[in-house]
Parts: sequence; C-alpha cells; structure tokens
Amino acid sequence: MIDFLTEAQKLFPYTQSMRRDFHMHPELGHQEIRTAGVVARELKSLGLEVTTGVGKTGVVAMIEGAKPGPVILLRADMDALPIHEETGAEYASRTPGVMHACGHDAHTAILLTVAKLLHSIRQELPGSVKLVFQPAEEGMGGAEGMIADGVLENPKVDATLGLHIWNEQPLGWLGLAAGPVMAGTEGFQIRIRGKGGHGAIPHLAVDPILAGAHVVSALQSIVSRNTPPLQAAVVSVTTFHGGEAFNVIPPHVELSGTIRTFDLSVRAMVLRRFDEIVQGVVSGMGCEAEIEHIRMTPALINDPQAARAAQRAAQRILPESHIETSGPFTMGGEDFAFMMEQVPGMFLFVGSANHEKGLSYGHHHPKFDFDEAVLPRAAALLAATTLELMENRTG
Repeated sequence: MIDFLTEAQKLFPYTQSMRRDFHMHPELGHQEIRTAGVVARELKSLGLEVTTGVGKTGVVAMIEGAKPGPVILLRADMDALPIHEETGAEYASRTPGVMHACGHDAHTAILLTVAKLLHSIRQELPGSVKLVFQPAEEGMGGAEGMIADGVLENPKVDATLGLHIWNEQPLGWLGLAAGPVMAGTEGFQIRIRGKGGHGAIPHLAVDPILAGAHVVSALQSIVSRNTPPLQAAVVSVTTFHGGEAFNVIPPHVELSGTIRTFDLSVRAMVLRRFDEIVQGVVSGMGCEAEIEHIRMTPALINDPQAARAAQRAAQRILPESHIETSGPFTMGGEDFAFMMEQVPGMFLFVGSANHEKGLSYGHHHPKFDFDEAVLPRAAALLAATTLELMENRTG
C-alpha cells in the first residue's frame, strides 16, 4: 500500500507553492476566475477531463479507478474574504482589501496534491474520485450552486469528504468526530417601528430604541432559560441601527444578528421563542415589529461510518496525533453541509496553529496564517481516508 504521508511530504514544495500562489492572488466568492484557471490547468496536467463553470466558477474533475467501487466526492473551497491582510508575510495578498484569512488557499492546494496522490494509484483504486473545487463558501451559496448544476450526479456520488485546517488547535491535533461538528446557521433582521419625536418630550413619542434594547436583553433568555442545558445554541444580536440626531427619537430601528444550533428540534424551539419574544416585547412597548429569518447552512453532521474510516486512516498514517473523536468543534457554519445533507460523509479538522512561530491567530483575523507543515499531513490524511472509505464500502 502507498505511504501517503511520505509521498505527500515529497510533494510539499508543490503544495506550498500552490498555496502561496493562491494566497498572493485571493479572489472573493464567484470571482475566483484566476484561481479556477490555475486549478483547471493543474488537473489537466494530470490528463484529467475538467469541467469549469460549475456553480458559476467551480471546477470538477474525475479520477476513474481501475476497479469497480463507490464514487467519493472530495471538496475544497476556493474563495477569500474582504479583509485587508496584516501578516507581513512574503507571500501576503497583493490585492488590497482581500485576503485568504480562513485557509481556503490551503484547502485548494491540499486537494490538488490529493489529486496527484490518488491519480498515481488509479490502477489500484476500488472506485472513483470526484474532485470538486467550490466557489463562494463564505455565505454566498457556493455549495448550493454546484448542487443545482448537478455536482452530486453524473456519476452519482456515494460519499462526501472535505476538510478544514484549524487554527483553533495546534499542529498534531485532529478532529475526527461522528455526529454534529459545526452548527446550522441562521441570519435574522428585525425592524421595529414606533413614533418619532423630540428627545426632550419622550412621552409624546413611542420609542423604538427602548423597545429594541429590551428585545436584545430578552432574547438572551432563549439560551439561558429555554434551551436544554446539555444542548447548544447561540442567539447574538450583532447590529443595532437607529436615529440620526442626539435630540431626536427615531421612528424606527433595525437589528440583525445570527442564530446557531445543532439539533433540529432545538432550532425549531429557538425560532419559535425568538418570534414570540420579539413580538411580545415590542407590542408591550407600543411598537410594531417585522422579522425576517434567513437560513444560511444546515448543521454539519459527520456520518459514523465515514468517521471511523477517517479515524482508522489517521491512526495508521499519523499515529502520533492527538485524535479528538467528540464534537462539536465550533458554532461556526460551513456550506459543505448542503452536500453532506444529501450525501452523507465526513468533514475532517486538521490542527494548524503553531504558537511558538506566532502562527495562532484565529480564522477571519487580518493576521491569520498557519504552520505549512499541516499541508502534507492534511493531504495524506484526506487521501488515506478516501481509500479507506472506498475499501470499506466495496467490501
């Protein structure tokens, strides 16, 4: 059997050069024209048939195994964030105001490396691999667009795999849990209408700012008093806009924020209580409210069989690692959940921080960077998990 870690380490100069190239040339969601072009070029150099423009700017290619077996989809996200980079790295972003601050540059380079690894043993593969390079993961519907364009069909996908380098944990840590590992995400907007007036004669107005302040406070009771203590939920009001002048009570205010849950029953309860509290508080203070909920991603839930395959692969090729098998790992969301909702699979977390090197800033921070030693580890793990899952399903 191929030693994936040794082979991935041999390919490290390639992986690193790809990652740094993507990092220097970041592109926002559905603008990944250059990135997709580089990906397509590299895949074509392996002799693969490549389809571009999937979900607007996505790229798809197939590695056909010589033996019959399942089709495993491997996905990497390509988009960057609207953040001005402050790392000072020699490979820092050359595009002002745009930065790979979440690790998608690494994910794309890792999957290109995995393509090389698995293509080299295609005569031994008991199944096929669908390589999916997805645009617009950062809240712009990238996964849904690729699904709408048929990425899970022709050929039909039997299992899904993805990964995320994880700067919340050090190099050597692996998060390979079954069950929920990332939260389902919702956005909300609230518009509270009152009656404007002079700040010096508030009794002649109906103050929407006061109503909004009570709403913010009351919403915190959902997690503290309505959510079962052993379940997880987040309700965060993150914007509050209203008024233009210091002596004027405005006629309306607008609030927005996010809701995070793992369990569908908890989600339903949170949304119900949210609406009840907002309407009740606002009505009690003489105002009116309009509420809009925006579902962004479902919870990301790892399939137990796929999780066991990843754990076996990790124990074999990265035996010195600390393997965490109990989730969840974050209340953050991930749109790969849309693919996994239709085709069960596994999302692997690979620790990438190095505090001694100062590479420990969190995701979406302007100084985010990671220890590039994670690149061959992640590539080897994803390739080994793919083969493990193929052999398990074939057997």
